[in-house]
Amino acid sequence: MKTTSCLFLFALAGLLAPASASAAPASQSPAAATPAAQAAAAIADRTDVVVVTLTNPLAVKRPAETIALASADLVKLVPGLDLKKLQVVDAKGKLVLSQLVDSDGDETPDQIVFQTDLGPSESKALKLRVGERASAVEADYKAYGRFVRERHDDFAWENDLIAHRMYGPDLETCKKEPLTSSGVDVWVKRVPKLVVNEWYMTDNYHQDHGEGADFYGVGKSRGCGGLGIWSGGKLQVSKNFTGTRVLANGPIRLVFELTYAAWGTARVAETKRVTLDAGSHFNKFESTFKGGKGSLSFAIGIAKHPGGVVEIDDKAPWMRVWEPLNEGKSGNLGTAIVLPMGAKVEAQQTDLDFLLVTPAPKSGPLTYYVGTSWDRTSAAGGAANWTKEAQLLSSRITNPVQIKLAANAAPTPPAAGPSK
Repeated sequence: MKTTSCLFLFALAGLLAPASASAAPASQSPAAATPAAQAAAAIADRTDVVVVTLTNPLAVKRPAETIALASADLVKLVPGLDLKKLQVVDAKGKLVLSQLVDSDGDETPDQIVFQTDLGPSESKALKLRVGERASAVEADYKAYGRFVRERHDDFAWENDLIAHRMYGPDLETCKKEPLTSSGVDVWVKRVPKLVVNEWYMTDNYHQDHGEGADFYGVGKSRGCGGLGIWSGGKLQVSKNFTGTRVLANGPIRLVFELTYAAWGTARVAETKRVTLDAGSHFNKFESTFKGGKGSLSFAIGIAKHPGGVVEIDDKAPWMRVWEPLNEGKSGNLGTAIVLPMGAKVEAQQTDLDFLLVTPAPKSGPLTYYVGTSWDRTSAAGGAANWTKEAQLLSSRITNPVQIKLAANAAPTPPAAGPSK
């Protein structure tokens, strides 16, 4: 798993803009800029302003590790720093692809996100440099998602390894094949390129034409990672999502939200935030609930299919299923759910799903990770290796990359030359 490590999820500090451009009276000297604005103006392009030191606390490789730095932390170090004028460079001064992420939808970036490879127990330093940000090109994009109105309000998303979709309101009343389900569908891919738009355009994605296909059956099950209220030994599930919001859409990180109307005897409404990074087999799901009284429990599920074998570790905790697709004619699929260490879970089942039941959090969202791996393409290999992937993710969540930020002492611009 190459999930985001040690995210600095602090409150957004306002990025300081230059003083107002409104004209001053002719007899008056130009309006005095704030100290922070003066500081920002004094930072020359191509100046290395922050040193980012990363340390892998695990004795395992962490390829394509996603690092997210919060604007609030950076502005504390360098007053007036503007994320929109910030680059990431490696130890040799080479530009590293980065992405600005607005995590709260206020049109102002809260984080700068990039990826790097870390060896076992490795430490490395990168720098943040002031300079014009280059626009990402199509080839840079490895994470993408969108609302698909033309397919009865699906929401589909993918990265270079995996793809999913969930179902919107129009599908509930579709004349041909109506479906009410908050389950999570799985699409398997054998190519790293983004395929969602192309597959919807050709409308023939249930057959593998060399890129993968939708072989997974969801129906009214939880699919891979859907949830419901667990009450009285029964599962109560919501209808299809009622709204969508995309907060970040590549090239490195996708963040979107789906909203679900209140359901069940407790009348609980949900906002589900999904984060997927390039190069990762796992999505991060964060479900925030409103309504409901008393203590609630939620069940997170994986669909039961013929030949599927489940394995559960209620201490880590995680659950994984390994199952044949099309009776093995289309290979085998691994699915998994991983919760943060310390989460209390209880294994349960229904006719449709294997479940992990966990108490509702006292505050904040219910956070868990949902992943897939297809043995026709993935280095994860067979069932035993997929189990190791779930175990490794659990270890990475518990032992995130350590991030140290330091203002570059007396930063000096590099030698003159074109900015790349």
